[in-house]
Amino acid sequence: MKQDPVHVIGGGLAGSEAAWQIAQAGVPVVLHEMRPVRGTEAHHTDGLAELVCSNSFRSDDSRANAVGLLHAEMRRMNSLIMASADTHQVPAGGALAVDRVGFSAAVTAALEAHPLISIAREEVDALPPADWSSVIVATGPLTSPALAEAIRGLTGESALAFFDAIAPIVYRDSIDMDVAWFQSRYDKAGPGGTGADYINCPLDKAQYEAFVDGLLAGEKTSFKEWEANTPYFDGCLPIEIMAERGRETLRHGPMKPVGLTNPHDPTVKPHAVVQLRQDNALGTLYNLVGFQTKLKHAEQVRLLRTIPGLENAEFARLGGLHRNTYLNSPRLLDPLLRLKAQPRLRFAGQITGCEGYVESAAVGLMAGRFAAAERLGHEPAGPPATTAIGALLNHITGGHIETIDEGPRSFQPMNVNFGLFPPLAQAPRSADGKRLRGTEKALARKWALTDRARADMDSWLSGPGEDRSAAA
Repeated sequence: MKQDPVHVIGGGLAGSEAAWQIAQAGVPVVLHEMRPVRGTEAHHTDGLAELVCSNSFRSDDSRANAVGLLHAEMRRMNSLIMASADTHQVPAGGALAVDRVGFSAAVTAALEAHPLISIAREEVDALPPADWSSVIVATGPLTSPALAEAIRGLTGESALAFFDAIAPIVYRDSIDMDVAWFQSRYDKAGPGGTGADYINCPLDKAQYEAFVDGLLAGEKTSFKEWEANTPYFDGCLPIEIMAERGRETLRHGPMKPVGLTNPHDPTVKPHAVVQLRQDNALGTLYNLVGFQTKLKHAEQVRLLRTIPGLENAEFARLGGLHRNTYLNSPRLLDPLLRLKAQPRLRFAGQITGCEGYVESAAVGLMAGRFAAAERLGHEPAGPPATTAIGALLNHITGGHIETIDEGPRSFQPMNVNFGLFPPLAQAPRSADGKRLRGTEKALARKWALTDRARADMDSWLSGPGEDRSAAA
């Protein structure tokens, strides 16, 4: 019997992953992507799953890092995003970083080739037609204004918004390696890496102070009146905003010098360090790690060239800003990511209030599985809250303090982290039963949380309650 398709709106990481999961379960999908019919402030191509900010999926350590655990869980669930990332990884210390062009091309090719996926290049600028009985809205932080307004009208809620800033990218051959050097922090080697995967540019105290002065005085992008009170997301602050919070803030953030030794002058410890991470497989492009900025382009070029090693830097891309939009999801969505006001609509990705590439794709993965299970006549079952993906879903759909009048309080975008996991039944102890302290205690707790998560994920994937859309 011919099935009605599930409609997925948005071809970013969440929408691409959702479409893949649905089709792999044997259910037809129509994936709607408005580019190139309508562009955005941040995208540069019409490729699906384009990475518009960093090229890093962050830590790949599945034993002691929450996002690394999320990577592992998504791989267990046959994630297209993770498979493409693994195929197109570039060296990045302990992180999983990708060649952004190759990654997007791989995702696009896989979706275009799937016999159950149709890709419609068109803008959906209103609520989906009533005959679309199952829809996933994965329009991300750059949801078109018309659709955002339609959603706002349906829910009666004002969408929250913040600014996300993009870091500059430098041509590798314009970096002065007589000043800079290759090294990962603490010489840590990650997937495909060697322990010397970042380019490091050292600053002494006078250079650092001058750089901070330049950030504070530099001409910034002006906001439109209606954007003036839009808050930033703390996990992706522009460097000039960090500088405004204190002159030492950058030295304890993206410019921290710990774990690095300058081989050109090993007796002198840098006061601050700017790190650059490989951005493409050829190794010709490097992005400035954590250097999101809203400085005007001329100011960026002038100031960034005061960094030792970047005096003659040539930029493939300068930093910029785009406006992000997300829902008050704990109030608006049910545990299966359905809109309470109209359950035929699901939401996935950053519009739900998760933050980060991997998190967005993970929520898309689950939205796709839930939608496919319903289409196949099964009752969807979410993953345990003790898993990384389950903890993330719980954050989005209900892990917040409730007030009588206002509903969930202080809901903000969030990366996956161990703070979202349910506490352990018993604190880890040493082999001889003694209480652990300090870093030993913290590491043991992470190991215990990830051990529990893996066991619970295994049980969920093999048990009768698991979303049976995975069977195909």
